[in-house]
Amino acid sequence: MADRPTPYALIFPGQGSQHVGMGRELFLENAAARSVFDEADRVLGFELSRLCFEGPEEDLNRTANTQPAILAVSAAVWAAVGEFPSPPVAVAGHSLGEYSAIFAAGGMSFSDALAIVRARGKAMQDAVPPGEGKMAAVLGADRETVEAACRDAARGDVLTPANFNAPGQIVIAGASAAVDRCVQALKNRGVRKVVPLPVSVPSHCALMRPAADALAPLIAALPLARLRIPLINNADAAPLTDPEEIRSSLLRQLTSAVRWDESIRLMGREGCRLFVEIGPGRVLGGLVKRILPEAEVLSVSGLEGLKSLKDRLSR
Repeated sequence: MADRPTPYALIFPGQGSQHVGMGRELFLENAAARSVFDEADRVLGFELSRLCFEGPEEDLNRTANTQPAILAVSAAVWAAVGEFPSPPVAVAGHSLGEYSAIFAAGGMSFSDALAIVRARGKAMQDAVPPGEGKMAAVLGADRETVEAACRDAARGDVLTPANFNAPGQIVIAGASAAVDRCVQALKNRGVRKVVPLPVSVPSHCALMRPAADALAPLIAALPLARLRIPLINNADAAPLTDPEEIRSSLLRQLTSAVRWDESIRLMGREGCRLFVEIGPGRVLGGLVKRILPEAEVLSVSGLEGLKSLKDRLSR
């Protein structure tokens, strides 16, 4: 009797995983990946592929460019992977990566996904004037400590946990002055490491309300199909397949925290033993190992990762 396949989940990265050169190896060596980049250039009307492969880094790091770039690389990796021998238990994406996950689960076309994340990036970039918002990573503190520090430091400004990434790794976001106060307060409480993040957009907090308002009509008009694979969403850490629930979730995601640790734990409880990271970088794989140390992780961003995945799936 043949061994049953290992239950697995697909996870897709968000901003922060980008780097100049991402996707280039696949573009040169894999026809399916190459066609994804060609379509991205055609849909967006500029050479997104060149930006991914050659930079400059400053342009790649602009939110309006970063978001479609990461989605395109994730889609190219997904195309290069091809068929899995069995369907995943679930899909999930970190922030922007939720759009890649919905695409991979059959919820929207690649061209629609590209267009909406380009609009999302622009809306987020425009929502807060430069210098007025910040994010910082808090390492080595529990949820209650961070939430209390945010309440104390807010003083009427926007300030909130934005990403619950893993045990001892929480990101805060809000008005620049409030984030600065919170960073100092956490250090005064003995938190071992608080690191301001080099981002221009304070994601997943109330400062993104203008972005949510701008995106609302676009998401309402977005052609969405019922997902073939459940999406564990950021806003609730709950499984979704219904298009209308997904529309609501994508809008709420902009102003609410990414509940990544809860999402991974849920997939673990549902039987996932293998997590396959599809797209640039290895950030999510590292978080999974912090959340579920016993889990197996494969990060696939190029030819080496593809080979490792195919070897793993052939066992």
